[in-house]
Amino acid sequence: MKDVQEIDSKKLFKSEKVVKIIHENQVYTLRITRENKLILTK
Repeated sequence: MKDVQEIDSKKLFKSEKVVKIIHENQVYTLRITRENKLILTK
């Protein structure tokens, strides 16, 4: 398997709890829950 890029969630989110990710003109929401888990929704 090829090397996979890793991104620390702290760097991705900074001080926020939600980020928007655009993939092929679709917007996805990645959020940190109260239980400190990640949820990705369309």
